[in-house]
Amino acid sequence: MQKNTKYLGNFGEQIAAEYLIKNNFSILEKNWRYKKYEIDIIAQKNNIIHIIEVKTRHLSEFGEPEDFVTKAKQKYIVTAANEYIIQKNLNFECEFDIIAIKIMEDKQPHINYLKNAFYPKVN
Repeated sequence: MQKNTKYLGNFGEQIAAEYLIKNNFSILEKNWRYKKYEIDIIAQKNNIIHIIEVKTRHLSEFGEPEDFVTKAKQKYIVTAANEYIIQKNLNFECEFDIIAIKIMEDKQPHINYLKNAFYPKVN
């Protein structure tokens, strides 16, 4: 099962990258890691850096793909994004987006791009 989940995740990330490129985003990084945290895709459009979490599911009976980006996952993504921005010395606006992909049998994938899906929590 783990192998199928990894394959599905990689497949979804490829679909998401193609979608972004078709919509005039530049892909800066894929699967960028900081410690134990990972950002699926880092893209840029105009002067905005997009930190993108990709969620892919076959069925939505347990919830939509985007429902699986938990508060804990968001915190990890924000931590990694902060480090990326520091390492690259970037001075751009940053948005946290989700690309939710549903793979239905014998159909094209359904892509739901959620711009500004969540915001970093300020303590």
